[in-house]
Amino acid sequence: MNIAAAANETLAHNSNLLVYSAMAVYTLAFLAHMAEWVFGSRSKVGRTAAALTAQARATATVSVQKAQQAGGTAVLERPEVITKPVAGSRDVPDGPGAAGGTEKGDLYGRIAISLTVLAWALHVGGVVTRALSVERAPWGNMYEFSTTFAAVAVTLYLLLLAFKKNVRWIGLPLVTTVLLDLGLAVSVLYTASDQLVPALHSYWLWIHVSCAIISGAALYLGAVSTLLFLFRDSYEAKLADPKGKQPGAFASSVLERLPSAASLDKFAYRINATIFPLWTFTIIAGAIWAEAAWGRYWGWDPKEVWSFITWVAYAGYLHARATAGWKGRKAAWLALIAFTCYLFNYYGVNIFVTGLHSYAGV
Repeated sequence: MNIAAAANETLAHNSNLLVYSAMAVYTLAFLAHMAEWVFGSRSKVGRTAAALTAQARATATVSVQKAQQAGGTAVLERPEVITKPVAGSRDVPDGPGAAGGTEKGDLYGRIAISLTVLAWALHVGGVVTRALSVERAPWGNMYEFSTTFAAVAVTLYLLLLAFKKNVRWIGLPLVTTVLLDLGLAVSVLYTASDQLVPALHSYWLWIHVSCAIISGAALYLGAVSTLLFLFRDSYEAKLADPKGKQPGAFASSVLERLPSAASLDKFAYRINATIFPLWTFTIIAGAIWAEAAWGRYWGWDPKEVWSFITWVAYAGYLHARATAGWKGRKAAWLALIAFTCYLFNYYGVNIFVTGLHSYAGV
């Protein structure tokens, strides 16, 4: 018995070392991503592409006017109707990426990805070692949930890269968020390796909580894309209005290298729409587990209520996307509100609200 306890303590200690090591490597990846953006800002690829696009449109307009004048016959044209373009609907090419098309920026970007992979391996090792130390699923408290959540978010990002998706621009905000998440986990939310309360001893722990973690990690990627969509859309709107206030040099340097607003909007929608059924199943699985543990499917516990509020918010967002008048920025704000509900459901409810889901000291 003592030997087993000592082994568990050793595994828990090793888990902590791996997590701290992952944080150190994530920090190096963060610096490499910053270098990629800094060296990419010296590239004129994005600005040149935008200028050429505008010039091509102007040339096309002049050519049409000249063709009409050369016809010799008066052409009765329909009166021009000027309408405000829907957010994200402009015909704008994607930016050249964080590296800006520069070789040095691209080199630092590749170094950042390599460091992220190494940090991810250490990170996953810490999560697995924690599971071995307690001989259960490694998400029985907020510390374990946070470390696993961050690992899954990085996993999804690396999978998208492996499938050749244009998502390298997520690298900097992702690594920054992971460092903040792990820093909060090891400093504020840390809970010593221990067994669970009896109510949590169920195979539903593996099903329900794992689905919640995967859903949250994917919704996080969608939220980052949505937030960047709002900035990029405002940037494109200013460029399209020559009489309005033009974006500053810093905003242009960063935002011109991102994918177009339309691409960011499409990516966020696909992520949220794909993961919404899994979040729905998460709530259903939680209800089934609640019936097995407490004898009722639904008891209006704060965690249950906010899970449902989050579900309603994302359902409203998906419905808004299907409604012409709510596409673009309005729907994007709904998506951010929905993700804020998810964050409050995790941090706010667990820390500040008393309920049946308040386990493990935090």
